[in-house]
Amino acid sequence: MATAQVGVVIVGAGPAGLVLGNLLLDRGIDCVILERRDRAAVEGRARAGFLAAHSVRVLTEHGLSAGLLARGKTHTTCLFRSDRGEFTLDYGKSGLGEPHTVYPQQELVRDLIAEYLRRGGEIRFGAEAEEVAGEAAGEAAEGRVRVRGGADVTGRYVAGCDGHRGIGRAALTAHGTRTARRDHGVSWLAVLVAAPPSLEAVGYALHERGFAGHMARTAAVTRYYLQCPRGTAPADWSEDRIWTELATRLRTAEFGPLRHGAVLEKAVVDLRSDVLESPGAGRLWLAGDAAGLISPSAAKGANLAILQAELLARALEGALAHGDGTGLARYAADCLPRVWRAHEFSHWMSGLLHGPAGEEDEARYGRALQYARLESLRTSRTHQDFFAENYTGI
Repeated sequence: MATAQVGVVIVGAGPAGLVLGNLLLDRGIDCVILERRDRAAVEGRARAGFLAAHSVRVLTEHGLSAGLLARGKTHTTCLFRSDRGEFTLDYGKSGLGEPHTVYPQQELVRDLIAEYLRRGGEIRFGAEAEEVAGEAAGEAAEGRVRVRGGADVTGRYVAGCDGHRGIGRAALTAHGTRTARRDHGVSWLAVLVAAPPSLEAVGYALHERGFAGHMARTAAVTRYYLQCPRGTAPADWSEDRIWTELATRLRTAEFGPLRHGAVLEKAVVDLRSDVLESPGAGRLWLAGDAAGLISPSAAKGANLAILQAELLARALEGALAHGDGTGLARYAADCLPRVWRAHEFSHWMSGLLHGPAGEEDEARYGRALQYARLESLRTSRTHQDFFAENYTGI
């Protein structure tokens, strides 16, 4: 048994699904969002918080930016540390760079949910989508999502915004869509602490023990990253060990102490990337991590999700409101060049931040290249412009 048909069934209430839902409602397209978790879990999940200028423009143009404009903090610099010193790169000064807005993703998600509901949208929390019916990937008149323990939900189109392990991607790959992927061979311990930021800017530290990162989230919460061996368990890292290792890699003896606080959350992230050769077909279209997973090295994930939601909303409006499928036919061509450019820069950042593996001679060679990249970034205006354009853009 299926419920009444809507214009678009959106699977997943992350940034991609919520931005898409709000933009569709803004265009007069009816939709319903299915989310397997409860509302508290969705709104409380701490994730990235680095929004590029284009993302802020999209959210502002569609009335979704009140919270981030009121509480977000603008950043135009980042800082690099190594055994050769420290330097700050002001990417905002370049004509090619724009500011970032730091705004915790869980706060953005809360804002997007509240606005979607205020606009009359429907979110079904606790609705676990089991499968996108086969016809959704073909040329049938509708797409259907099967919900565990509930009625099927049908729509003219289905938007898979449920991540790289979601049913949207599974349905496409089952129909032969191929994936390009890379394992970067690097893992991070991601740590969220109840402490104010210790640096004025995002901080990247290169160290023979591995990369360390400092990312402000709010005035009272900071995100840190520590490169760790693949297979590391978060439980292996006590608070004392975390702070000791951060002090070593961020070179506090030379540059000053960190502000300490309780560890709120710790998890290990394996840096992997993949891209579907096409983000949709027929009645099924993907956005966000469902369409491609990007490593966090350059903080592009949420920004790609917002970009894809913007493009997909425009394409779905054309198909549903005007009977024009040109936008959907062009969705892959519009998305993929920007996706691959973001992946290329993320891969470049990974090479800059992470020490080389391999035999001693290979590691020595790789370390020298790593520091050559860093020195070029410090001294070359051309290199700084390249960084600014790619760091802040898509």
